[in-house]
Amino acid sequence: MGALLGPAEIRELAATFDVTPTKKLGQNFVHDANTVRRIVSIAGVTPESAVLEVGPGLGSLTLGLTETGAAVTAVEIDARLAAHLPTTVSAMQPDARLTVVHQDAMQVSSEDLPVAPTHLVANLPYNVSVPVLLHLLATFPSLVRSLVMVQAEVGYRLAADPGSKVYGSPSVKAAWYGSWRIAGQVSRQVFWPVPNVDSVLVGFDRHEPPGDEQLRSRVFTLVDAAFQQRRKMLRQALSGVLGGSARASEVLEAAGIAPTARGEELGVDDFVRLGRTVLAAAGTSD
Repeated sequence: MGALLGPAEIRELAATFDVTPTKKLGQNFVHDANTVRRIVSIAGVTPESAVLEVGPGLGSLTLGLTETGAAVTAVEIDARLAAHLPTTVSAMQPDARLTVVHQDAMQVSSEDLPVAPTHLVANLPYNVSVPVLLHLLATFPSLVRSLVMVQAEVGYRLAADPGSKVYGSPSVKAAWYGSWRIAGQVSRQVFWPVPNVDSVLVGFDRHEPPGDEQLRSRVFTLVDAAFQQRRKMLRQALSGVLGGSARASEVLEAAGIAPTARGEELGVDDFVRLGRTVLAAAGTSD
């Protein structure tokens, strides 16, 4: 196995590159080798994997990924970190297969990457983790597996089932792309600086999406409306996007959903059925 970064190396690199972790970019650097190897193991990374890493920072997780022999593409928004990462990795693992892309993860596209990624493994910035995840899943259908470290509150929301207190629009949108699970807890003490929130690992396995882009867009609009006023019955919550509460009741009943139900009671399949009903009704009225 190759060498990984510890607390002393992390601080030394930060001082050398004049890097101060910023809250704006959600930077908390992992400095525990055991945690890094645990993440890589749970993610199922092999030498044949094409790994996409977002926010590699000083390279802790990057080195854990490259030591498997996998081809790794690291997307980093911070110009200084992006410039220095190849040097750090090559000094510790001369044979590492690493490509660094200086780009905002919310803007990254298939043209930016050398190969289509099969695995997403990342310590995601807490402030943008859900939008980044949804963007990457939509942009890279080649991603069959993911393991991301996120704020515990966000992780439980992503993996929540209908009826749960934390179930919401991220839960439904994430479920469009595949199945999610909590894959482990992460101690605050493995980060520098130590965050004031707990972290969890969330695993993802892709399945075939239930429909095309037109259906996805319509479903996500319905999901947003349903959870914007989550305490309201669906006939009220969806009245704005379905042309009034009476029309909303008709469409909901046609989809086999009680107009008096609330968004938190519906799974992704229910929202998909509702989306198909909406599109079918729009088609017949044209």
